[in-house]
Amino acid sequence: MGTILESARAGQVTDEMEIVAAKEGLDPGEIRRGIVDGALVIASGNGRTEVAVGIGRGLGTKVNASIGTSSDIIDLEMELEKARVAQSSGADTIMELSTAGDLDEIRRAILAEVSLPVGNVPLYQAGSEARNRCGSATEMTDDLLFDLIEKQARDGIGFMAIHCGVNQLTVNTLKNQDGHGGGVVRPGVLGGRDGGLVSRGGAFMISWMAAQERENPLFEQFDRLLEILREYDVVLSLGNGMRAGAVSDATDRAQIQELLVNSELADRARDAGVQAMLEGPGHIPIDQIEANVVLQKSLSHGKPFYMLGPITTDIAPGYDHITAAIGSAWAAAFGTDFICYVTPSEHLGLPFAADVRDGVMAARIAAHVGDMVKLGRRRRDLEMGIARRDLDWQKQYSLCLDPEKARAVRDMRPGADNDGCSMCGDQCALHVSATCETD
Repeated sequence: MGTILESARAGQVTDEMEIVAAKEGLDPGEIRRGIVDGALVIASGNGRTEVAVGIGRGLGTKVNASIGTSSDIIDLEMELEKARVAQSSGADTIMELSTAGDLDEIRRAILAEVSLPVGNVPLYQAGSEARNRCGSATEMTDDLLFDLIEKQARDGIGFMAIHCGVNQLTVNTLKNQDGHGGGVVRPGVLGGRDGGLVSRGGAFMISWMAAQERENPLFEQFDRLLEILREYDVVLSLGNGMRAGAVSDATDRAQIQELLVNSELADRARDAGVQAMLEGPGHIPIDQIEANVVLQKSLSHGKPFYMLGPITTDIAPGYDHITAAIGSAWAAAFGTDFICYVTPSEHLGLPFAADVRDGVMAARIAAHVGDMVKLGRRRRDLEMGIARRDLDWQKQYSLCLDPEKARAVRDMRPGADNDGCSMCGDQCALHVSATCETD
């Protein structure tokens, strides 16, 4: 049997399709047709069929939680705890984005710890190993990069964010564009970007290309990459190296040029039997979110869209799980299929376990709000409204996205032992209106 995509094209329903259909309450044939159309992907991982998650058309908006070490904080036990918290809080996938420590050990430990699909960014380890072996990340060789991608795929990584669209064309577009926010165009790679270049993978690849005076090998040798991804049935998530790091840079020429390249590469991937989705920006003001979704869906022929955030204002550090939840709700409503959470520590420091929980919950709320529009999923909200009217607290807890927190908040205040609550006390509108109905 070939890849999930090849099986779907042959009319076969795989175990992964059955699992996704059961989770989504859909017919497996509908899942298969979505894969054939390119509107849906299934992420699992080499030998990890049971964790399969569907992303795309007709499915609930999925939430990713990113974890991983940095050169300042290398603590495997903390990362394992963050992985456990992400899963218990309801994340659909995890991205293991460590950049320091024993990266093979960390990746394999995370894969063993969770029963979710795990994604990563291969360039992070490639840059780290090139630095260790050669003294500089920009000395990375093609073989080092592709060998690492294969090793990570063999370990069970289910989807990879790979920066194929950061090529000479997109880099030149970035260099030569004017700034949106009125900033002065500076010499060098950043051009008119007010917020700079914030994608680690994108920044690394641009630096490598400049040092080597070569084209990006992930673009230049794209067929070589596809051979590896096909062998291990890894979903290709075409990375957004040109995403905006400030709302004033949103939807600029460099971002759109990369989207054009990635859309073409996604078609090539599917021709080779590899499932593909596209990643999107970034920092976006609310009035540009719909345009970004429409552009991605139009240019990619409806392929799944994985949006990073989006963060909708730049002035709320410490609350960026909220700024992103606002954007994610809009994005999901307009058709985004997959959102990457943002934690309160974004722009401030590496997240701890409590930050991960806050980020996942904020993103899950956003996904639900979006699905109320995109999929018309409002039954649960209707049932909650009725339970509140009836002061049925146990029913309310059962309908909550976070029953544990809802129960704890009420229990720590006066009135928890009766059917009211301390918000209104003896002036509860529901009690008053019930008395009127009796009279």
